[in-house]
Amino acid sequence: MAMVELKGISKTFGRVQALQDVTFSVNKGEVFGFIGPNGSGKSTTIRVLLGMIKASTGTAEIFGQDVWKQAPVIHRHTAYVPGDVHLWPNLTGGEVIDLLIELGGGGDRNKRDQLIDRFQLDPTKKCRTYSKGNRQKVALIGAFASFADLYLFDEPTSGLDPLMERIFQECVREIRAEGKSVLLSSHILSEVEKLCDRVGIIRDGTMIETGSLSDLRHLTRMTMEVETKRDVVSLEKQAGVYDVKRESSKLTFQVDTEHSGAVIAYLTEFGIKHLESRPPTLEDLFLRYYEEGRQAP
Repeated sequence: MAMVELKGISKTFGRVQALQDVTFSVNKGEVFGFIGPNGSGKSTTIRVLLGMIKASTGTAEIFGQDVWKQAPVIHRHTAYVPGDVHLWPNLTGGEVIDLLIELGGGGDRNKRDQLIDRFQLDPTKKCRTYSKGNRQKVALIGAFASFADLYLFDEPTSGLDPLMERIFQECVREIRAEGKSVLLSSHILSEVEKLCDRVGIIRDGTMIETGSLSDLRHLTRMTMEVETKRDVVSLEKQAGVYDVKRESSKLTFQVDTEHSGAVIAYLTEFGIKHLESRPPTLEDLFLRYYEEGRQAP
């Protein structure tokens, strides 16, 4: 069941094409990673979903309802945390958390108190005294303590230290276990890789790939390190092999997944002493797309 459904979303600001034919969905109980370089259209897409701006063309629905026409109803069951949180300066952190919970249709007060402890936030301080990281904590606590069914996170851990990032990741796993859905826009690729069931990559306002990590990994290359008894010749000429680096009897190179079996068979002719392979990471995938996009005419 799709909690979020975008079909053919385009958005123009004057002569600027910010989004073009953006299409993807977020299913119930799923964490969907939304990644791309700065200025690629991630935040614009999320603003469309929040009903803050209207798409030029296409349809966008949350819970089966139009995000522009039914925004107030949708917001009662949706929690949103941006990458740069602005709070009411004269309210305390605790007061803002309570306000966010009420605006979101109510929440769990016991969970609120537990989250304040987990995120190590002093809720009695005025918001004007908070650092960026503490402002993020206030918004995250308000979101996780709410009764939301869908969570929209746009660079939510910006300003958090590694320990707090880990707490955030734990909270995401907990709400997913409860059957809640998450759209996570993040530049921290390791975070996306740890948390997300599927990912979508956007570049220059256009979705270039969507799928599970296993679906996407076949599109990039694994890294191999090999040590042989005899010098390997003509490895660079084998299909699917790239970036060969030689150090004495050791070789490090990249190979397209579909050619890895043939390459290993070729290496056995030279007497393999040690072979290690590493599957491509999400960062490898993202950088490959980004670099190819920059090289495109």
